[in-house]
Amino acid sequence: MNRILIALCMVFITCVNVAVAEEITIAAASDLNFAFREVAAEYENTTGDHVRLSLGSSGNFYAQIQNGAPFDLFFSADIAYPRKLEEVGLTVPGSLYPYAIGRIVLWVGKDSRLDLSKGMDVLLEPTIKKIAIANPKHAPYGKAAVAAMEHAKIYDRVKDKLVLGENISQAAQLVESGAADIGIIALSLALAPPMQAAGRYWEIPADAYPPIEQGAVILMGGKNQERAKAFLSFVQGVEGQAMMKRYGFVIPADRVKP
Repeated sequence: MNRILIALCMVFITCVNVAVAEEITIAAASDLNFAFREVAAEYENTTGDHVRLSLGSSGNFYAQIQNGAPFDLFFSADIAYPRKLEEVGLTVPGSLYPYAIGRIVLWVGKDSRLDLSKGMDVLLEPTIKKIAIANPKHAPYGKAAVAAMEHAKIYDRVKDKLVLGENISQAAQLVESGAADIGIIALSLALAPPMQAAGRYWEIPADAYPPIEQGAVILMGGKNQERAKAFLSFVQGVEGQAMMKRYGFVIPADRVKP
């Protein structure tokens, strides 16, 4: 009898552990690559839950979610995508959250001799054969890169040199690997320790392109809405926001929760 009770207790404890330690699936824009690995690790340490991050282009994730991809949370680099999902009833009502404003930079590898103090005009250097940006058709940071070049009145002169990454992380990889001479990438990537060790950057003035307003939303198709709310609250809190700021994100006013 005692053995049976012990066995039942062990089953109960196992079930409780399974119920407590759950997985949250998050679709996150590639500019969050380094920042969210840190945020997710801290959240996991705090809660015991597991965070499964899928990183990619916001536009591609938007299409996947429309087609039924079972993510719990969507962190987009363009708030327009979660707003569109909200309009068609694919999000938990009231969960839309403008979590950050992104920035873009010129970035070169550490061995490059390009003078970044020239600002956007450095893209006119004849030694530059390829300029990497994210695909502007579906990547918000790619759209911002094109806008910055148009603002500097150099887009028509350099557009034939553009090479497109599927997302902003791939654009950075093109430069890091030597496949491109220079790139326009997210400040959040340039500030990551591996990227700082691999190259240097010049921040493009914020008035040179429309604000990259980024938004998150909890999805109706997810299996773990309560855990998704908990993760979103963590990102909104003082600790989460401090980590985001370290990676160069601007936090919209009055968005930090105690």
